[in-house]
Amino acid sequence: MTTTTGVNGSSSASAATASALSSASNGMQLGSDSFLKLMLTQLKNQDPMSPQDPTAFLGQLAQLSTVQGIQSMQTDISSLTSALRSSQVLDGTMLVGHSVLAANETAQLADAGGVSGQVTVPKNANSVQLVISDASGQTVRTVPMSTTAGTGTFNWDGTTMLGTRAPAGSYTLKVVASVGGVSQQLETQVNSRVNSVTIDPTNSSLTLNTDIGPVALSNVRSVT
Repeated sequence: MTTTTGVNGSSSASAATASALSSASNGMQLGSDSFLKLMLTQLKNQDPMSPQDPTAFLGQLAQLSTVQGIQSMQTDISSLTSALRSSQVLDGTMLVGHSVLAANETAQLADAGGVSGQVTVPKNANSVQLVISDASGQTVRTVPMSTTAGTGTFNWDGTTMLGTRAPAGSYTLKVVASVGGVSQQLETQVNSRVNSVTIDPTNSSLTLNTDIGPVALSNVRSVT
């Protein structure tokens, strides 16, 4: 009767240990203390006349080691994520007050000063000009640009075609190039001032809050 109980106990403990290992492999929470308790119970209740196969026992220990390693890795990854988030916030705050260059078709004109940016001028361009429009779509000013291929810069001093100061506010910028008699609009990259930064807690992405609106840090071309 004692032997039979031992065999049944061993079978139950083995089944419980196998079930626990399987559960841990499937992502269920089970600590190393629980694993050790189950295996000690298995050893205590095993049949002395037919002890557990050492190979199977070593396999269970190996699985325990793997689970502990995964738990440790998860902790390390969590710590690394927190460190990276803190680093991003620190890097972002260092940009406050600086000017960043990013792709945009709008610019914010202040009471004083102007607007500047860049475009990539295609080869064989016959003419390139910057067209500035107000919120109603009316053209405020056109500024001719160099036709030299490559990076071209533009500057609008904030004055209209009549030479008067344009009201402060948001303006649309379009750079149009004529290549072989065909007009094409170029991507404009506008300089804007960083006022604050925001970090997304879900993916740790950093957004710069600028004069022309939010700009993703990944879209910034240069910082001055």
